[in-house]
Amino acid sequence: MPAPKTKKANRRTGGKSSALELARQVLRIEADAVAALIPRLDQNFLDAITLILNCRGRVVVSGIGKSGHVARKIASTMASTGTPAFFVHPAEANHGDLGMITRDDVMIALSNSGESAELLTIVPLVKRQGAKLIAITGEAGSSLAREADVHLDAQVAQEACPLGLAPTASTTAAIALGDALAVALLDARGFSAEDFARSHPGGTLGRRLLTHVSDMMRKGDEVPSVTRNATFSEAMLEMSRKRMGMTAIVDVKRHVLGIFTDGDLRRSLDRLGDIRTAKITDIMTRDPRTITAERLAVEAVEIMERHRVNQILVVDAEGKLIGALNMHDLFKAKVI
Repeated sequence: MPAPKTKKANRRTGGKSSALELARQVLRIEADAVAALIPRLDQNFLDAITLILNCRGRVVVSGIGKSGHVARKIASTMASTGTPAFFVHPAEANHGDLGMITRDDVMIALSNSGESAELLTIVPLVKRQGAKLIAITGEAGSSLAREADVHLDAQVAQEACPLGLAPTASTTAAIALGDALAVALLDARGFSAEDFARSHPGGTLGRRLLTHVSDMMRKGDEVPSVTRNATFSEAMLEMSRKRMGMTAIVDVKRHVLGIFTDGDLRRSLDRLGDIRTAKITDIMTRDPRTITAERLAVEAVEIMERHRVNQILVVDAEGKLIGALNMHDLFKAKVI
């Protein structure tokens, strides 16, 4: 006779569907908490935007516990989208870090209850210095909300935690409200994708928007080129040595006359057959695609993709050859 299942085993066996339903319920509660913020955005939100736009210093974001983690995220998002901001831990502020805050700053204080003792201790000192205070709380009548120059209401109907204890929906709502502030400020400042890339030079967007052709093009002897009098065999030798799948054809002053690529080789063989003694000017592609060195590398990608070519020559203002790029170079630099 099989041994009876333990309660622990029963919970594991029968808990899969209930776990999924609980997870769905968490997402519903948190989604509803964020949606409920929309009709509550009012003049207070606009006043907060005005305070920050008029701020001559920086935005100081603070909170403790889970609100502290949210505050760090808000400060980070603002800093990367054109609003200089940093996080200050309220307990550390009580022990010297308050000196980081000046009269020209705006402080954003987060507390769901609005009664966090660590925040309330530093609020009078912050205001005495002349800094403005924006409070994000879940209680409009709380001590922090009353002391603030602007209060933003982040109240939620319930936490997603089934015990009603762990900050869940309240932290999600606070993050969403912080994102709304950051994006509204971004728009008001006319912050662009190029501005974003400057603060993210190590990321993919930074590489795409800040890398110029001059930063990655092949130069000097790395660039395959032959003169207009070169034979097919000489051109093929240059292509083989430089390993770019092409060679430029130039005049005596290095002006670009044409390009000869692997594709030109296949087309010439189909058309002419034996081309071993042909002059390169007879089988090259005239007026090839070119780009200048100061252009962005992503512009080179766009030209190459639009015209379905794998190489592009880099020229100066007079049309003289100074470099070259191929798709492999762009892949290697992670521009594509």
